[in-house]
Amino acid sequence: MSEPRGTVGLVSVSMDLGAGRRGVDMGPSALRIAGLTEEIRELGYAVHEAGTVHASAAEVAEVGEGRMRYLHEIVDVVGRAHQNVLAGLERGCLPLVLGGDHSMAIGSVSAVARYHRERGGPIGLIWVDAHTDMNTPETTPSGNIHGMPLAVLVGRGAPELVEIGGVKPAVDPERVSVLGARRIDPRERDTVRDSGVRVFTMSEIDERGLPACVDEAVERACRGSVGFHLSFDLDAIDPLAAPGVGTPVPGGLTYREAHLICEKVARSGRLAGLELVELNPVLDEGNRTARLGVGLMASALGKTIL
Repeated sequence: MSEPRGTVGLVSVSMDLGAGRRGVDMGPSALRIAGLTEEIRELGYAVHEAGTVHASAAEVAEVGEGRMRYLHEIVDVVGRAHQNVLAGLERGCLPLVLGGDHSMAIGSVSAVARYHRERGGPIGLIWVDAHTDMNTPETTPSGNIHGMPLAVLVGRGAPELVEIGGVKPAVDPERVSVLGARRIDPRERDTVRDSGVRVFTMSEIDERGLPACVDEAVERACRGSVGFHLSFDLDAIDPLAAPGVGTPVPGGLTYREAHLICEKVARSGRLAGLELVELNPVLDEGNRTARLGVGLMASALGKTIL
């Protein structure tokens, strides 16, 4: 029997407190029902269960003030997710984190960044999303923290969240790119423009072509780094292909474009961690968005057509 090509450390984060709609806390279970573990093993990886983090139900969690809803509970959840991802890395695993709303990335990305920083190198970040997630408490129109994690990771936002990784910022914005953005809140735009983060809107992707944009994002993420983390929000994909998301936006990536991003990530050989977020089984159709998510993670881990 051949040796496994490596070990994937699965971390599940069952939380929907950062989102405006309920249901994404069930995303990790839907991905497992869709065959994620079996798919990873078929690719030749061993699988290590690195832990599951559960948030309190919205009915019992403290909402807090309106600019950052459920802040106390989310700080606790992403802190525990951070520790689980870090423990998996210390066991030699490639972390694959299953969400859950996108605020969980504050814990996962900061853990990957911390692990490699303590061993001498920074990481880059590729954020695939219909939104830039760079609101701050001052700009947010909703108070939902899933609209803030990228701002937090590049050092902007509530200190309780910014400091989870131990260093501000967790990731240098000069090594960060967003792919697929097509809905940015009006007051968020100034933060994005001033941040140093490179945003590839769907308009630019349409004009230049996706391959060129992904290549540029990968080059940026790898520049002077030990590798990069891929954070993939399923709402980056057009709702016709991925209906099971809480914040659908028309005009997104096609099925094949989403796979191409993941295939190029795998071919780079520089993947340091990845996550799939914002799957809402309540809104899905026969778990097909979950099956798409499984396929995307398989592509990012090296599955090819030929």
